[in-house]
Amino acid sequence: MLAARLPGLLPPLDAAEALELSMIHSVAGKLEGGKLLRRRPFRDPHHSASLPALVGGGARAKPGEISLAHQGVLFLDELPEFPRQTLEALRQPLETGRVTVSRVNAHVTYPARVQLVAAMNPCRCGHLDDPSLACARAPKCAGEYQSKISGPLFDRIDLHIDVPAVSPADLSLPPPAEGSAEVAARVAVARAIQAERYAGLGPYPGGREVRTNAEADGELLEKVAGPDQAGRALLTEAAERLKLSARGYHRVMRVARTLADLEGSQAVRRLHVAEALSYRRIAPGR
Repeated sequence: MLAARLPGLLPPLDAAEALELSMIHSVAGKLEGGKLLRRRPFRDPHHSASLPALVGGGARAKPGEISLAHQGVLFLDELPEFPRQTLEALRQPLETGRVTVSRVNAHVTYPARVQLVAAMNPCRCGHLDDPSLACARAPKCAGEYQSKISGPLFDRIDLHIDVPAVSPADLSLPPPAEGSAEVAARVAVARAIQAERYAGLGPYPGGREVRTNAEADGELLEKVAGPDQAGRALLTEAAERLKLSARGYHRVMRVARTLADLEGSQAVRRLHVAEALSYRRIAPGR
């Protein structure tokens, strides 16, 4: 339910995004009535989906679910239940924002800039935190179950959040004070800040267009997301203690920059870095 609400929190598609997304759906034969798509997509394939269905393929090299979710949300529920080969094929598209489908008679590249949202139980029985319901193999079963997801794939997921079970008492609580419209407004302001920032920096090397923090890397990322002195010291110390990869280090910087944008702060401060680090997955034994 939370994942399905996420597209409604994102800004509407602009003209260029709507055209690009509509072209992908047209190639896949999924454009209804020949009209431009105006809403950000939400795709939630079943965990039995094949590799070509998720990444793209077939005799005519059609786009897969990750491209059909371009500029929107790709939701993978029960993540460890997907075939490992299928999940590993997501690593390159998540990094580059595009996927190349190679066939004997065709090599086609489709856009695949998505927000990946994945959900999984902590273990196979789902009751790891409740000794009265957990299976006899806990906590060993949790390690085995989570090991179905490779470290490099986990490393490409910026935010790792534990969602506790909802108790009957929670269901009787009053609704939250902040609704989706208020959250969407804050997101729109942050996205507008990013659009203005990257438009003002001129063309990106190689001709690639950058609109959001997620697309910034290299010198550009350091220029826009380099934290203050205290934040840099914290990030360096955490990188050593948590054994962050170079990819993880840069992803923390992107998240911290986005947190600063949501706050309306021009500088990335220590507080933003600390919050971004709190979302990183800590591997067992660290």
